[in-house]
Parts: sequence; C-alpha cells; structure tokens
Amino acid sequence: MIETPSPKSSAAPASAPSDVSYPRNIRSFVRRTGRTTIGQAKAFTDVGPRFLLPYTAAPIDFTAVYARSAPTILEIGFGMGEATAHIAALMPEKNFLCCEVHTPGVGALLKRIEAQGLGNIRIVQHDAVEVIDTMLPLGSLAGAHIFFPDPWHKKKHNKRRLIQPPLIAKLAARLELGGYLHCATDWQPYAEQILEVLSAEPLLKNKAGAAPGGYALKPDYRPLTKFENRGIKLGHGVWDLVFTRV
Repeated sequence: MIETPSPKSSAAPASAPSDVSYPRNIRSFVRRTGRTTIGQAKAFTDVGPRFLLPYTAAPIDFTAVYARSAPTILEIGFGMGEATAHIAALMPEKNFLCCEVHTPGVGALLKRIEAQGLGNIRIVQHDAVEVIDTMLPLGSLAGAHIFFPDPWHKKKHNKRRLIQPPLIAKLAARLELGGYLHCATDWQPYAEQILEVLSAEPLLKNKAGAAPGGYALKPDYRPLTKFENRGIKLGHGVWDLVFTRV
C-alpha cells in the first residue's frame, strides 16, 4: 500500500463511527495500526455520509453515485490521500473511486475532500479485490491507479504482493478500450515484477513503447509525495508503468 504513517496528535485517539463499514478479512492489504485523530473521526461523521460508499455485492451505478456521467478512475490503496486529492482537483471532469482499508487514511482523505471542496471522489473502505469482483462491471473504468503498493521486500513474502497475474487480469477486464493502468513503486525488484506481470497480460499494451527498460516517464498528474521526495534525496529510484487496454 501507499505509505500510511500514523498521524501525530496530542489529542486522545478517536475511532471511526461504528456505522462505517470496516472489513474483517483482508486479502489484498495488510491492516495497518495507527491512531485515528479527532479531526479524522469528525470527518467520518460530517463528510462520510456523502462520500463513503458501502461495499455491496451488486455493480455500482456510477451515474447515480456521482450524480453525473463521467469517466471513472479506480485508485487502489491511497494511503493518506495526498496524491488522490491532488489528482482529483486537477481532473474535476473525472470521477474517482478510491479503495483503502486503513481507517486513519480514509479519515484523512475525507478531511482533504472537505478542505478542498472536492465533489468527484467516492471511497469504499474495503478490500479492492472484492470491490473489483462484485462492484465493477466489465469495461466500466477509464483508468486505474496503484501507487506505491506494499513491496513485501523479503523474497519469501513476494507472493503477498498485490500485483499478481490474477488481479491484473480482473482489472484489465474492467478497463474500457483505451483505458489505462498506472502503477508506481520505489522498489526496483517490485518494478521488475510489475513490468513482467503487466507485459504478460494480453489485454494490456505498454504505453512506454521503446522507452529504455519499458518504464514510463512520471505523468504530470502524479505528484511527488513527501515520502517520495525523501526517497529521491536519499538516492532511491521511482518507477512508473503505464499500460493501456487493447
């Protein structure tokens, strides 16, 4: 998942409201520990009713959910929502459906939605694999973002990585023709695995074409996060991969 640091606050931690859905069994993500601040918990109450969608076993009616017809971008694992809010503000003409299981991160994005007046984001606090399986019709997405998924550095844990052939096959089938999948990671072995998995999916084509290594230049819409900037200063690389649905 994208970096999800625990917010620091001198106030006593508060939990999300009991009526906010929180999954019990996570298959694609690791549940992070962390405190939910009073401000984040308040955002669940004040902003959540409009922007949080419950997980259901039925396909989403995007027009009803967003009160308009517009291209929809799926984001898997948005951490604290910094990049999500930035991109949604840059692209008000697009809808963003965002999956994250980390309660402080969901609360943080709800705060950003309110502060920035963003109306084009909806959040499902649930495992993205199940959301893809049951809530997203085939060919319904204009794009998908997976930024800095957990790299699971140890070789014996590589099988726990999110980006594996079965998930990518499901995700590619949910993209419309010409839709795109944009992944980014700061761990080179994972970048190599992502490139291999995406290149092997017959429904996807590498947009980088003949670019060295098959990696894309960072698209302008993806901001440099504080975490990423820190890594760059330490000499760490960042790899972007952009594939399109064919």
